[in-house]
Amino acid sequence: MNPDPSPFDRRPSMQSRAISRALRLGVRPFVSRLPGNPVSLRTARTAADAAARLIRSGPRVRVEQLVDPCTDATARPVVGEWVTPIDPDVQEGAILYLHGGGYVACSPRTHRPITARLAVDCELPVLVPRYRLAPEHPFPAALFDAVDAYRLLLARGIPGSKIVVAGDSAGGHLAASMVGEICRTDLPTPAGVVLYSPWVDLTCELSSERDESCRDPYVSLAAARLAGQMYVGTGDFDDPRLSLLTCKWTSAPPFFVQVGGGELLRAEAERLAEVLSAAGTTCELQVWVGQMHVFQILNHVLPEARAAMLETARFVRTAISAPAVGGVA
Repeated sequence: MNPDPSPFDRRPSMQSRAISRALRLGVRPFVSRLPGNPVSLRTARTAADAAARLIRSGPRVRVEQLVDPCTDATARPVVGEWVTPIDPDVQEGAILYLHGGGYVACSPRTHRPITARLAVDCELPVLVPRYRLAPEHPFPAALFDAVDAYRLLLARGIPGSKIVVAGDSAGGHLAASMVGEICRTDLPTPAGVVLYSPWVDLTCELSSERDESCRDPYVSLAAARLAGQMYVGTGDFDDPRLSLLTCKWTSAPPFFVQVGGGELLRAEAERLAEVLSAAGTTCELQVWVGQMHVFQILNHVLPEARAAMLETARFVRTAISAPAVGGVA
């Protein structure tokens, strides 16, 4: 008999196929008409947060709001939330999670299904900063906020070798961008990087090549392009802090990347894995057959999402127990 395939090579479950169809019919048409003005975006953000209030974090985690006053009176406070497992055996270290939303929407609250699961499965506290959103706060505001959150963890005595940086979609781009910035400075290198369906190419050139052959359940190429333009603003898409595919990834920490086999951003994740490997950086890429964009957020209902989170916990445990990585990118 042939051995069971890896969890990401298996045929999508009935639940996954049903949800994908529902999203393609009901959500994608709405997302494709992403509003481009601040008033409409604020309305969309309010609606997303209101919907997120209906989702409970679960009994195994504690959520605490964070407003760090900072010792530097001129610095912007780090704002966000801690998601901590209610478990006496919590490991040393932390996960810094950067939520997705195209850089224009969502919040720590909307991504609690992921952050709560990470906290429990990895047995680590998860810091989720509320970074500033575009178009009101274009690049590099979000990057500055992410780096400040990383500095906060270091200031609280958590060594870089015990910190895993993670993010999904635009948060995946921000996580990788932040790690590149860390490697270019004298900050301690994190233990590892976890990316869910990362938005790698903000120009959307790779996505446009895949768009005609892909039936992504809800990610729209037009909406992605608009969000990218709002985030970059007057900046340059070729800026090394934005262009992940031209970044020098020498001596970067190991990466763990999960992407849905049926989503628009699959080619971007695959290309990033190639670039990282060519630079000598360890990158484990998992392409989950038939899965949608950031399917991990549905871990309460999708068996594939639960399996993906367990795969993540395996990587995180390995990363924080490995020798520290150092160097300049």
